[in-house]
Amino acid sequence: KGITFDTGGISIKPNASMQTMKMDMGGAAAVLATVRAAADLKLPVTVTAIACLAENMPSGSAQRPSDVIHQYDGTTVEVLNTDAEGRLVLADGLGYAVAELKPDLLVDIATLTGAMEVAMGKRVAGFFASDDKLAKALEQASAASGERLWRFPLVEDYRRALESDTADLRNIGDPKQKLQGGAITAALFLQSFTGGVPWAHLDI
Repeated sequence: KGITFDTGGISIKPNASMQTMKMDMGGAAAVLATVRAAADLKLPVTVTAIACLAENMPSGSAQRPSDVIHQYDGTTVEVLNTDAEGRLVLADGLGYAVAELKPDLLVDIATLTGAMEVAMGKRVAGFFASDDKLAKALEQASAASGERLWRFPLVEDYRRALESDTADLRNIGDPKQKLQGGAITAALFLQSFTGGVPWAHLDI
């Protein structure tokens, strides 16, 4: 996720919450640094980075709450909060990777949810994985590097909070479902675009 500045769009953030939003491209920066490190170390693997870059600004042409959009893979999404934009650009990045690159595995990295910061603070990232082998590899990398990670569950019961009456998915969980779990529903949203490829999502 590389939101170069995130005002929240039409669902605008309060001023205090906007002051650090030039860092909302942290996921894309981490991915680019990782690819550079893999190249410098001459690792015997193919690593492709997709930096999903955008600005989230209010304007006359800005996305509006209740808009229905088509993602790269054709999935329709009802946008009910324009400040949940990171998952929309990541959905396109994941969909593109699956369709065009035929990857062995996918890892996305994003400053995605305030819910994760509430759960883990600023020094530990939460992650989700569809594949236990990939999860174990990430946990080993975490231990070796000192970059702390903690695995969270992909709770299938929460998927119903993403159901929409007008599109394939909502971009935020339905508050009427009273399920909470904002970081989990965000991860479940992203998983919808992974095409069954082993995948991990790091909410940093």
